[in-house]
Amino acid sequence: MGGRPVTVRLARWSAEHPWRAIALWVVFVAVCFVGGNAAGLNEATQADQAIGESGHADVIVTDGKFTDPAVENILITPRTGTLDRAAAQAAATDAADRLRQVTGVASVGEPVPSRDGAALLVPVTMAGDPETAADRVQPLRDATADAQAAHPQLRIEQVGGPSINQALDDTLGRDFKRAELLSLPVTLAILIVAFGALIAAGVPVLLALSSVAAAMGLSTLASHLVPATDTTASVILLIGMAVGVDYSLFYVRREREERAKGRSGLDAVEIAAETSGHAVVVSGFAVIISMAGLMLADDVVFSSLAVGSILVVAVAVTGSLTVLPALLAKLGRWVDRPRVPLLWRLTAPRAGRHGQPARPRFWPAVLRPALRAPRATLIVSVGLLLALAAPALGMKLKFPGMEDLPRTTPAMQAYDRLTAAFPSTGTSHTVAVRAPADQADRVRAALTGLARTAAADPLFAPAEADGPKIEVSADRRVSVLEVATPYASRDDRSVRSLHELRDDLLPAALRGIPGVEYAVGGGVAASEDYARHIKEKLPLVMAFVLALTFLVMTWTFRSVVVALTSILLNLLSAGAAYGLLVLVFQGEWAQDLLGFTSMGAIVSWLPLFLFVVLFGLSMDYHVFVVSRIREGIRGGRSNADAVAYGITSSAGVVTSAAIVMVGVFAIFASLSTIDMKQLGIGLAAAILLDATIIRAVVLPSVMTLLGEANWWAPRFLRRRDRPAATPPAEPTPELVGAH
Repeated sequence: MGGRPVTVRLARWSAEHPWRAIALWVVFVAVCFVGGNAAGLNEATQADQAIGESGHADVIVTDGKFTDPAVENILITPRTGTLDRAAAQAAATDAADRLRQVTGVASVGEPVPSRDGAALLVPVTMAGDPETAADRVQPLRDATADAQAAHPQLRIEQVGGPSINQALDDTLGRDFKRAELLSLPVTLAILIVAFGALIAAGVPVLLALSSVAAAMGLSTLASHLVPATDTTASVILLIGMAVGVDYSLFYVRREREERAKGRSGLDAVEIAAETSGHAVVVSGFAVIISMAGLMLADDVVFSSLAVGSILVVAVAVTGSLTVLPALLAKLGRWVDRPRVPLLWRLTAPRAGRHGQPARPRFWPAVLRPALRAPRATLIVSVGLLLALAAPALGMKLKFPGMEDLPRTTPAMQAYDRLTAAFPSTGTSHTVAVRAPADQADRVRAALTGLARTAAADPLFAPAEADGPKIEVSADRRVSVLEVATPYASRDDRSVRSLHELRDDLLPAALRGIPGVEYAVGGGVAASEDYARHIKEKLPLVMAFVLALTFLVMTWTFRSVVVALTSILLNLLSAGAAYGLLVLVFQGEWAQDLLGFTSMGAIVSWLPLFLFVVLFGLSMDYHVFVVSRIREGIRGGRSNADAVAYGITSSAGVVTSAAIVMVGVFAIFASLSTIDMKQLGIGLAAAILLDATIIRAVVLPSVMTLLGEANWWAPRFLRRRDRPAATPPAEPTPELVGAH
């Protein structure tokens, strides 16, 4: 017993003491969740998230300790034709009077006409903390609606940061609520189809949800070491459901398979632990390694995502090795109840000759080309995947701008009319300057001259009638100027204006001022800086993930060749996913089909995050499939027959796991924002490609061609293999006889 793998020893103890194992798991999850809530969340500050020059500009502005209140705008425009100025002035006066009576309004400014006289703008300053303004903006919107009702001949709209944030929060909140409500029934429905029994389908979901709950608490505790961001919880849910369901599927399907051969419940659990349990541990390490690579991105957002993902994967692996065997042992054959009649007949493991499971028919037919003509199959399949990956060479990276937010809300429609009438209220660059207090007058004069020069350049917005607005901190050390451009944030002309400001105008304006320090920030700057940051860090992260994954796979399978082919196949899968993303989202042909407006680029953070997630999740399937092939080799099979056995015997569970992931990720593709659409499509497409073309076509072709060379390793890695836990399935000579 002492020489048996730790996965088997853990499983046997849990199976022999199921109530203790279940109770310990419940206590563990409860302590993690309650402890995390008690400790509280430590969120990342703006300084923590500073990237590049734009991040430096944010730090300078923060150092100025400005008390910038939240500002809303009342926009008055004609419904048709030209603006009746007298009627507009009367409406502006009425709206201002109504808003002055609203609690939470600090002041209402004088109406400002647009340069062409087609619109009137009334600025409204809110009282209180600007961070919570979105939660307090509704009374102002109600007053604006009353003014609109009193002047129906005009269009009276409220637009500003708080109202846009409130509208987006409402839209995105509905989106995510719908996604959460759909993901659980979709996952359950797919698992019911996969197992044909309700309890068997519920066990993976139970493990996944409990793993997510425990990881949420642990990540809250970990946030005091690595600050958390808004997206951490969402990623824990996404990754936790994916790996939790996967690991349970691997384990439960193997346990059912062994029981179908006539083994006792305890023996079936032990064999599942030695085979699928071992694969779960290896794939868990592979996912953890991939996620750990995010730490090298030198970005607190990615670091927090890495911590959350690592924790949820570690918890899911632990649960699959402890509480899952306990549940299976306690349930026994009840795990196959209640049965869904038709689905049960299609999915239940059936015994064939000599107690082996009946041989499937579909997957041998799919595998036949790869096993009979491996070279031709490999060339064609790899050629297709490389062709799909080719568009990735033209990938462009940008942050989504205001123009990429959904236009389904009145607030965003009003924003478009506001920026058309008042270009300086749209895209702008933040010029942040820090200098000794005695140089404040020289800095102000320099920034005034800079604003005048920029206003004469067509890359920038014309000057406002009341001159440039320069904010100076109370200690006179920090000065801030907003330099507007009339173009959208992702327009190439906005980018050119940024570079002109950074490289020429600002250095020339501040030249000669002693002790001056400056930076240009804003939305365009953040997008450009972050894209450059990702391009610099992606090779480092990739090298780290590839190197450690190679070492883990080499040690696990005692084969350098298996490790190399694993990495190459996963790179091929990731490349195809990148190419598909560029093909779909950088062009316009799929806009109507998927309900988005092309931004002509991929969201900046997506390639790095997508790579580590896909590499980690793809290893789940790869480890499981290659483990079954290795099992066939250890059971005395030839290489070709072992490949056929390994893939046909694992195809059902890999397909089921992939369908679950594709279903959940596809739900995210239905959300309103472009970044969530790209993430959902990228993940769903990559998992689908990986579980089908890569595992059923490319992998068997490669391993059949390499033959015994698959298992080559240096002498120090070689060892005497233990006998297989169970003999492989019946030979499949009809698959391999032709080559």
